[in-house]
Parts: sequence; structure tokens; C-alpha cells
Amino acid sequence: MRILLAEDDAMLGDGLRAGLRQAGFQVDWVRDGLAAQRELCSGVYAAAVLDLGLPLKDGLEVLKAVRERKIDTPILVLTARDAVPDRVVGLDTGADDYVIKPVDLHELAARLRSLVRRALGQLQDTLRYGTVELNASARCVSLGGEVVLLSMREYDLLHALMRNAGRVLSREQLEQQMYSWGHEVESNTIEVHIHHLRRKLGSELIQTVRGVGYMVQRDPPSA
Repeated sequence: MRILLAEDDAMLGDGLRAGLRQAGFQVDWVRDGLAAQRELCSGVYAAAVLDLGLPLKDGLEVLKAVRERKIDTPILVLTARDAVPDRVVGLDTGADDYVIKPVDLHELAARLRSLVRRALGQLQDTLRYGTVELNASARCVSLGGEVVLLSMREYDLLHALMRNAGRVLSREQLEQQMYSWGHEVESNTIEVHIHHLRRKLGSELIQTVRGVGYMVQRDPPSA
């Protein structure tokens, strides 16, 4: 899934981006508050990690402005401000979670997955459709209990569709969720990945809505 990282410290930002990418996230990294606000208002991110001590515009101001515009992207505040009043202000301003520096990357990744699940009304880390199961923390997919090997992009595409089950996603929306900045996407890339997923997991899993996009239903049709 695609997330926004707003952090002005070059060494920390580089380490966070690399670690989150290893955990399976597509990461766009900005280094000031104005850029963070602009990107958050685009609405293309599943979640964001927002440092409070940003140049040009403070993280709390960014958070307030974004929430005033009714942008509901889950936002995890990352800061060195560890006093309880600072945490309370951040949460009351609209943060969904709060992590104090230095942060453990495994915990950060888990908190981000949890935020996205809660935003979508999902209680568990495992998504299911019939006999297909996707475990987000392990980045593992199985069919009838047997592990199915997927490429990184195939997994990302399936995850995007399954966590938005019942909703039709256009090719553009899928590309936005699967690719961070700097990746060129060929015109038929999504279709190729969907073809491979249908071959590996069954043709009934992903539905084509002609002229609109693709979807996974909330529940498989009854026999």
C-alpha cells in the first residue's frame, strides 16, 4: 500500500523509507510541512507518517489544515515531543496514532497496518474471499490452505482490491495505490497482473466492471 512520509531529517527519513519499503509499503517522502499538506490533500495515500517538527509549516498545523478539509487519511504522528500534553494536543488535533522517536520499524509498520484496517472497518490482519486468504503482516497469500507465490506487484494489486472489497477501483486508482513516485507504469500493466492473479487464484476472484475497473466482491456467490 502507498503511504506518505513527512520527515525533514535526511538520515532518519532515508532509514524510515528504506525500512517501510522492506515491510512492503510504497513510500513517497516529503521534507517540509507545505509539501506534506499538499500531498495529503491529494487523497491517494492509505496512511501517512507525519513528523511534527517540519520546516515551512509545523506538523500540527498541517494536521489541523488537513482535517479541516475533511481529509480522513489515517495519520500517525512521529515526533521527539514526548510530553503527555504534546501527545494529547496531537491526538485532539486529528492524529490517529502517536509514536515517539526513536521508533522501531517493525512497530511502525504494524501500527500503519492497524490504522488502515481500522479506517476500512476491518478487525483482523487476514482478508478472505472464499478459499483465498491474504495475511497483510506476513505478505502471504494462500488458496485452500496452500501458499501461492505472487510477485510483489501481484500481491500489492490483490491487497488493494481485497481491502476495498465491494468497491470498484479504476486502473488509475489501482496504479495510485501500488506505485510510489518515480515508477513508470505501462498502459497494460494492471491488466497483465490481473491475468496472472486469475490464473493463480481462480477466474472468479477478480470481477471486471466494463468501462469502470475491477473489484473483489465482499462475499463469494453462493453455490
